[in-house]
Amino acid sequence: MSFREDNEDGKDLKKPFLHTGSWYRMGMGSRQSSILEKLGSSAQVIRDNSVSVVVCVLIVALGPIQFGFTGGYSSPTQAEIISDLGLSISEFSIFGSLSNVGAMVGAIASGQISEYIGRKGSLMIASIPNIIGWLAISFAHDSSFLYMGRLLEGFGVGVISYTVPVYIAEIAPQNLRGSLGSVNQLSVTVGIMLAYLLGIFVNWRVLAILGILPCTILIPALFFIPESPRWLAKMGMMDDFEASLQVLRGFDTDISSEVNEIKRSVASSTRRTAIRFSDLKQRRYWYPLTIGIGLLVLQQASGINGVLFYSTTIFESAGVSSSNVATCGLGAIQVIATGITTWFSDKAGRRLLLIISSSGMTASLLLVAISFFIKDSISEGTHLYSVMAILALVGIVTFVVSFSLGIGAIPWVIMSEIMPVSIKGLAGSVATLCNWLTSWVITMTANLLLNWSSGGTFAIYTVVSTFTLVFVALWVPETKGRTLEEIQWSFR
Repeated sequence: MSFREDNEDGKDLKKPFLHTGSWYRMGMGSRQSSILEKLGSSAQVIRDNSVSVVVCVLIVALGPIQFGFTGGYSSPTQAEIISDLGLSISEFSIFGSLSNVGAMVGAIASGQISEYIGRKGSLMIASIPNIIGWLAISFAHDSSFLYMGRLLEGFGVGVISYTVPVYIAEIAPQNLRGSLGSVNQLSVTVGIMLAYLLGIFVNWRVLAILGILPCTILIPALFFIPESPRWLAKMGMMDDFEASLQVLRGFDTDISSEVNEIKRSVASSTRRTAIRFSDLKQRRYWYPLTIGIGLLVLQQASGINGVLFYSTTIFESAGVSSSNVATCGLGAIQVIATGITTWFSDKAGRRLLLIISSSGMTASLLLVAISFFIKDSISEGTHLYSVMAILALVGIVTFVVSFSLGIGAIPWVIMSEIMPVSIKGLAGSVATLCNWLTSWVITMTANLLLNWSSGGTFAIYTVVSTFTLVFVALWVPETKGRTLEEIQWSFR
C-alpha cells in the first residue's frame, strides 16, 4: 500500500477546511498556464511578486506583532490602569502575568490544532480570541474583565508563538531559513515598540482597541498565501503539496529534488502512526527535544519579560525621570538589534550568535546587579549615586541588545528546524508550553522581586544567563545551510 493510500482518510478529513484557500489547488502535471488557471486571482498576486516566500512571511508576521503588542501593553499602562480601576501592585502583576497563563493553554493546544487543520487554520483560530480579549480589556470597569481579556489574548498568542516559526521554517528555502525565521522575533519586537510608543500618546483603553488591528488584518490576508507544503505532504495531499511548493519557489524553478526529499522524509515519519513516551528515549527524539526545550526555557529564565513588562518601573528605580520615553527608546533599540540578527543569522550561523548573545547578557546583567547593589547602599543625590544609575541604565540597554542579537530570535528558529516530523506537534507544544510557563513565573515574580531588591533580582538573572552560555557551548549544534530533512536525519 502506498503512502498516499495510507493517508487517504486523513486527506479526506482535512480537505473541506483546507480548500477555504482554494487558490493553491492545482495539478502539477501541467505547465504554468494551466497552474494559473486553477490557482485563481489570489495566486496571481503571489505570482507577480518575485519574492513570494517573503510576502508569505510578512503576512504571518502580523501574528508575532500581536504577540509583542500583548507583551508590551502592560508597561506604559501600569500607572493609568492602577489609578483608574483602583488595583494594587499585586493585582496588576496578576494582570500582566495572565497572558502567560493563557499562552500555556494555547501552547498545549497549538501542536494538535496546527497538525489537524494546518498552519493557516491555526493562525485564523488564534486571531479570534485575541480580538475578543482586546475588546474585553478596552471596556473593562473592574479587574474581572481585565483578567478575562488577558487570558484570551494569551491563548491566541500561545498558538501564534508555535505556529508562525514552524510555518516559516517549512516554507523557507534553506539558504534563507535563518533570516526569515528571525522575522518572527523581529515582529515581536516591533509589536512591543508600537505598544510603548502609542502608550505615550493614547490612554490604556484606546491602546487596547489598537491592539485589535494586527489580527484583524491577518485573517483575510491568510487567504492569499499557500499552506505549508510539508504539512500538506504529511496529510497525503500530494497535488496540493507540489502546487504549494511550486508557488513558493517560483514557476520557473525545478522543485523535483526538494519534492522527492520531502516525500522520503514524510514517508519515513508515517511508518509508525503513534509515538509512545518510551520512544522519546531514542537519541533522535530526546536530543532535539532537550535542545528545543532547553533553549526556550533559558530564553525566558534570563528575565527578559520581567525587564520588558516592567521597564518603566525599572527605569524609575534607576533614577530616569522620563521613564516612558526611555522605555520607548528601549523598544526601538530592540527592533534594531533583532534586525541585525535577521541579517546575520544565515551568514554567521545560529550557534555563534547564541554564544555572543548569552555572553553579552551575562556581562550586562552583572553590571546592572552591581550598580543597583551599590546605588541602594549610598545616599541619593551624591555623584556616585548618579554614576551607578547611569551604569544600571547602560547595563539594561546592553542586556536587551544582547538578548535581541541571538537568544531572542534563534531558539524559535532552532526549535522549528530540529524537531522530527513525527513528533513535531507534540514536541513543539511541549517546548512552547515550557517557554510560556517560565515566562509566567518571571512575569509574576519580577515586580515583587524588584520591590524586594533590584540588585538581587538581576543577580539571579545573571546566574541563569551564565548557564545559558554553557548550555549553548556544550549542546547546541549548527543548523545553518542544511535542509530540514538533513537536520532531522542527523539526529538518527
